[in-house]
Amino acid sequence: MLSATTQLRLLSCVAFVVLCHVTEAEMDLKSACSTCQKITDNFNKGFDRTQKQNFGGGNTAWEERKLSKYETSEIRLMEILEDLCDSSSFECNRMVEEHEEHFETWWFKRKTKHPDLHKWFCIETIRVCCPKGTFGPDCNSCVGGSERPCHGNGVCDGDGTRGGNGKCSCNHGYQGELCLDCIDGFFGEDRNDTFSSCTECHTSCKTCSGATNQDCDECKDGWEEDDQEACVDVNECSNDPSPCTEDQYCLNTDGSFSCKACDKVCSGCSGAGADKCHTCAGGYQLTEGSCTDVDECSQPASACTKEHQECVNVDGSYQCVCSIGFEDQDGECVKKPAEEEEPEASDASTSAHAEL
Repeated sequence: MLSATTQLRLLSCVAFVVLCHVTEAEMDLKSACSTCQKITDNFNKGFDRTQKQNFGGGNTAWEERKLSKYETSEIRLMEILEDLCDSSSFECNRMVEEHEEHFETWWFKRKTKHPDLHKWFCIETIRVCCPKGTFGPDCNSCVGGSERPCHGNGVCDGDGTRGGNGKCSCNHGYQGELCLDCIDGFFGEDRNDTFSSCTECHTSCKTCSGATNQDCDECKDGWEEDDQEACVDVNECSNDPSPCTEDQYCLNTDGSFSCKACDKVCSGCSGAGADKCHTCAGGYQLTEGSCTDVDECSQPASACTKEHQECVNVDGSYQCVCSIGFEDQDGECVKKPAEEEEPEASDASTSAHAEL
């Protein structure tokens, strides 16, 4: 006798397996309709493509008289059927092969009375699809009715297929089983039992009853109510101390703020650019309201004090390099060794002749 715990686990496993099979079956039903829709769409394209063709060559008048017109011929039907599916699409090719007789029946006997191939083939004959606005094995109407599924504010699960459960996935701004309610940040401009129109609130409102910042029921974070009961931006950058670090400046935005890096010439700043520095960084000096590079190499006292050195100014600093003809060895500039001259080619040639 199995324990209650073991039985419960077994039941859970069975329920999970059943649920997986149901989900796969729902997907298969939706996929079958999608495949059928693609087939009938391609059939219509093939029908249009072959509309002005004929048997080609020979005595066309004789062919039309003896073999029937190309327009309604089996040859034309076969040409259309050949191009319905990509060679790699197994489901498409399987469906066409399995139901080829239905295509022949429609082509020769039903086309005039039932010109809509998708309706005749996918919905009424092989029954893998439903009319728009309906779903499931019995093609029941979606929530909100088949004319306006989900009251026009969402997508009906399984719409137009033999799968799905008919439940609504609401469009952005809408919620509820019927997609008639507005989510936070939206308000209902117009509504009755079968219709709802949700409009986005002002950017400052968390919830609202109208379109302006005075219609907010509650302000969003980063906004606050003023004396006129309107939601206005909070200027975080006016706080003391600043919410940013010393090498950043604060940039206020609607409902928030951001911290931006100061210019490299600044040591602290109030905004972007060399003219917004609190003080100049090392290697820079204030010139007419802006921090500019200090040319250390032009100062009366030489910045490079070692023998045979030259000063090279760089942005915000300087470098000491050895003069031409000298090279750095352990921090000192020493004269480069003289390059040995190679014997001239003529001397080498003379020597070679002498040896001979």
